[in-house]
Parts: sequence; structure tokens; C-alpha cells
Amino acid sequence: MKPSPFEYVRATSVADAVKALAAHGDRAKLLAGGQSLIPMMNFRMVAPEVLIDIGNIPGLDEITIGDGSVQIGAGARHNVVMASDVVRQHCPLLADAYSHVAHFTIRNRGTIGGNICHHDPASEVPLVLTLLGASLVLAGPKGNRTVPADTFFLGMMETAIAEDEMLVRIDVPFQPAGEGWSFHEMSVRKGDYAIVCAAVRLTVKDGAFHDVRVGFNGAGTETKRMAGVEQALEGKPATDATIAAAVKVAVDLSDPSDDVQADAAYKRDLLSALGRRALEQARARASN
Repeated sequence: MKPSPFEYVRATSVADAVKALAAHGDRAKLLAGGQSLIPMMNFRMVAPEVLIDIGNIPGLDEITIGDGSVQIGAGARHNVVMASDVVRQHCPLLADAYSHVAHFTIRNRGTIGGNICHHDPASEVPLVLTLLGASLVLAGPKGNRTVPADTFFLGMMETAIAEDEMLVRIDVPFQPAGEGWSFHEMSVRKGDYAIVCAAVRLTVKDGAFHDVRVGFNGAGTETKRMAGVEQALEGKPATDATIAAAVKVAVDLSDPSDDVQADAAYKRDLLSALGRRALEQARARASN
């Protein structure tokens, strides 16, 4: 199939794009890399009357160092983020997760901002940004506002961004020295949609887990961080027994659904296996 007819607008600046959004309202969609939007348009799942192309706005793809954070322009292509030495040095969990994001040709066109705003429940990036405590900078008619990742991602393919706003930057705090981290995923083929993935951040002090953040994709459409799992680990001895108990909590709290890739029982097995591997690897990487 082909998309329904639409008007094409090429924005030359963020202000230009915001002005176009305000003028066209819910009739318009922003076009960045187009790796999700164009297929949805071809299948007539969405039918915007106006496409506002933001793919060539100067500076929207820059990756820089801010005050204790990596500042990633929303227009940065996935492969650029994945290869960035700045991201690898200061946000290794994000860099590690990127090895599982889509396939090379898709990463060559797709943007981190488009991925975030699309918010597919199987996407690795929203999960990792949530665990990293990232902030999303949105531009709108009234200026910029910043939304924490914890509250930006709502339901499936739903975010806190308004119709007249666009995402311009993602600020990701540096991971502290000595922190343990890990990301594990299972998919049918590497780069395909994740069946289940597990992400972990933690520190080990005096033989106990601290500053624990644990999250999953595939545990339920509304699930990212699991507070119950974090509570089962925080302040507890950094032992295999503690990890086993926390993984059991994760399985008990999960609510996976059957789909074309796997049934719920298999997903729970993956939650257990990947959760354990991620916690063990994070523990091994953490320094006392």
C-alpha cells in the first residue's frame, strides 16, 4: 500500500517546526528518520495530512557534554549515538543497549528522538533512559520545558509530549564511577524486536547492593522499572541468594502477554534467566 495524500513542509529550524505544528495541529506529524512513521503511513495505520520534515535542522543531531550529563540531540541517528565515544565513556549502559537496537540500515536512518516519541513497548532506548534518569527537553510555542523520563513514557506508543511540541534534546546524567551495569536481551534474531530484555544499574558497598535500578521490557506493556525488585535488592547482601529472591519477585510482578513471538510462560522464563544474568554481571562490574 501507499500513504494517503499529504502536504510536505520542510522545517529549517526548531522554531520553524514548532510554528508549523501550531499551524496544523493534530493534522500534522513530524518526520525525522521515518523508520516507524513511513511504514505506518504505508499501511494506513496513520494518515497525517501534513508531514513536517525536521531531518535537516542544523544542530539537532549534535552530541555534547553538558553539566554532568551527555546531551544528545533528538535528531542524532542511532548509529551515531551507538558509535559515540562520549556516550560510551559516560553512559555505558546506553551504549551497550544500542548493540541490540534494530539493524544497521535502520539505525543509519532512524533517530533517537523518533524512537523515543514513537515509544514502542519493545524498544530498548526508553527503558534504558528511564533507568539512567534522563531528562527530555521539549520545545513548544511557550518555550522549552523539561520532562523526566520517569514521567515522559506513558502507555504503549504514548508519551507526555503535546501535539504542538517537539523533542529537541535528551540529557543523560553521567553514570558514576564504580557503578555496575548490564543489559541483556532475547529476540528471534539479533536486531529484531525484543521478546524480553533486562537492564540493571547498581553499586556494591560493604558487601551490599545500593542505588539499585532494575527494569524490563516484555514483562507487561506498562512495565519499565520494577520498584518491588529494587526493594528486594537495596541494602541486601550482594549474594546469589539475594539475586535469586529478587528475580522471583520480578517474575511474580510481571504480567507478560502471549504474542506471535512467545507465550507468557516462556517470557517469564526469560525474565528469570535474563534478570539473573544482568544482576550477576552488574555485580561483577561494580567496585566496592
